[in-house]
Amino acid sequence: MAAENDHQNNLKLDRRGTKCSVFIRQEKPNASQPVIFNPDFFVERLRHEHPQVFTELVLSNITRLIDLPGDEFAQLTGESEPRVPPASGFLRSFNFLKRKDKGVVFGAPLTEEGIAQIYQLIEYLSKNLHVEGLFRVPGHSLRQAALREMLNAGAEIDLETGDFHPNDAATLLKAYLGELPEPLLTHRHYHAHLKIGELTRLDDKWNKTNVPDKERQIEAFQLLFMLLPPANRSLLKLLLDLLYHTARNQHVNKMSAINLATMFAPHIIWPKNVLASDLQGDIEKLNNGVAFLIRHSQKLFKAPAYIKDYTRSYFTGSKALQSKDDLTLCSKEGLMCAIPAASPSPSVRTLGGEVCSSCTVRSSETQSYTESALKELYQQVSSMPESAKKKKLIRQFEKQHLQTPSAESRSPFSRKHWRSRSLGGIIKRKVLGSQVLTEKENSRVQSPLPSSSSDGKGRENIACGGLVQD
Repeated sequence: MAAENDHQNNLKLDRRGTKCSVFIRQEKPNASQPVIFNPDFFVERLRHEHPQVFTELVLSNITRLIDLPGDEFAQLTGESEPRVPPASGFLRSFNFLKRKDKGVVFGAPLTEEGIAQIYQLIEYLSKNLHVEGLFRVPGHSLRQAALREMLNAGAEIDLETGDFHPNDAATLLKAYLGELPEPLLTHRHYHAHLKIGELTRLDDKWNKTNVPDKERQIEAFQLLFMLLPPANRSLLKLLLDLLYHTARNQHVNKMSAINLATMFAPHIIWPKNVLASDLQGDIEKLNNGVAFLIRHSQKLFKAPAYIKDYTRSYFTGSKALQSKDDLTLCSKEGLMCAIPAASPSPSVRTLGGEVCSSCTVRSSETQSYTESALKELYQQVSSMPESAKKKKLIRQFEKQHLQTPSAESRSPFSRKHWRSRSLGGIIKRKVLGSQVLTEKENSRVQSPLPSSSSDGKGRENIACGGLVQD
């Protein structure tokens, strides 16, 4: 019996060793390909190292999804001051000013230190999602005052002792958000939130319907949240995650997503110092928008696939399209604005080398066919009997030949208007600057395009009409 037990124990040890060895082999990284654990690693790297390029990339895609007039777009980019509905309620404004004398947390600008203090409330509430009427039923005023004072003092609080009720923490969390100098979703993004809520599907005749386009709305919110200040984005993620799990327990706490949105919209998106009457017909839109954020919060803090692919290509010089989104990005007219050139980088990376080579081959084949067709036409005109019409045609051919470079001398970049007049072109000129563009134009004219190199450097390609280098 003992021998049998020893045999089973040895067998278990062998299995453990097998699992361990397999695990180690799987974890062994490939020397030729770095292991990246954060799928948004390159997105965050571009945000920190080249913030202007990052901002232009995100903005160009936001304007692809929603129509922002010049003034609203300027507010989103920070070029002009935000314009929100004015306040008309004297009592609300007076009370807001009266609450100004706060500590380092309540009433102070949003900081990481303040978020660390408020996170104690969020963590405590996440363990008490079963409380009926959570965020709706107010807490005890004396307990709230004591808890507020402790948070303002920067104290580490043990909320599990039973001295405080979940309703106290929930009421204080709403108060903290309501007393921020600026809404959590910021004044600059106010009009963008309204426009995203208006995104609807199209019918077979490309007319708008009343059915919300959830996929485009999620994509637009993903991009918009990438423009939030880091502290706002961090706290918003924590808050929406809490509200998401609260709504999932609505069978117990009786708080659905729309109920929670009604409670929190005035604190996180309403402009400061306004009453419900000041917002007129936008209240329902704002409440529905916040409810949408709660329901889809688990998807909103991920970068869209094409943003991740572009940022990866920007830093690694990838020569192949990474996903279907890249093909869509290149093929659809107007989406080239989503791939702005990067001036801070010492060299512009190649995006989609395989497509570039195929584009170049097709372009050369088309040029060759055009040249042969013109030669045949010229021979036919030359064989015509002498006449004024023949002389006129000959002069036109000679004039066109002088104005148009031949196929051998013509660079793949040469075209009448090499500067794009699309939004992508505007963004490129804004990011690169006129000086860099002028130098690039001169280099195209003065030097031929190297088709190959022994060290693999200095290659230039055209990816669907856009200039890329590596």
